[in-house]
Amino acid sequence: MKKYRIKVVFPIILILLSFIIGCCLYPVLPPNMATHWGINGEVNGYSSKSFGIFFMPILSIFLLILFIILPKTDPYKKNFSEFKKYFQNFVYLIFIFLFYIYLLTLIWNFGITFNLLQFMTPAFTLIFYYAGVLMKNAKRNWFVGIRTPWTLSSDKVWQKTHTLGAKLFKISALISLLSLIYPNLTVYLMIVPILGISFFLYIYSYLVYRK
Repeated sequence: MKKYRIKVVFPIILILLSFIIGCCLYPVLPPNMATHWGINGEVNGYSSKSFGIFFMPILSIFLLILFIILPKTDPYKKNFSEFKKYFQNFVYLIFIFLFYIYLLTLIWNFGITFNLLQFMTPAFTLIFYYAGVLMKNAKRNWFVGIRTPWTLSSDKVWQKTHTLGAKLFKISALISLLSLIYPNLTVYLMIVPILGISFFLYIYSYLVYRK
């Protein structure tokens, strides 16, 4: 079976574009940049200009390297070829998401203030929803999906857990959209459902395995 290799041209373009935009805006950005926001959307952390501008592009480089290497080291690496289209699209979405967050951070520090968490909601919704799509199509592996001792031990347990997980992740994505109406609850509407679903699926995979 042909080995799976992710396509890196698009992520590399976004990373290079991030560096170019950051270098162009470097002279006009403040020496201390807002880089962390609290659950109410208020800034509660600042960093140096160099860190604020270049951390995200550098982080993206390391993530790209991981996306290239990890599938190759997976004991079930041959299975990646069976859902490569969905995994490739998810990789693209991750880098679009990082680029979008990077732009929001630069715009905010440029002096245009807004509720950053609320603007992040559509991006998180898209990530969560497509995670459900990927989950439904992913085959057993050690890198993508609900990886518990029981899903990794059985194709049947993997399939049943991920079929349910796909639906729940899509539901959590729709729940996160409520953040647009209730911006003060953004973190809770995005994070709490995902944590609850992840814990439930962990238990569910064990119960399926016992049967």
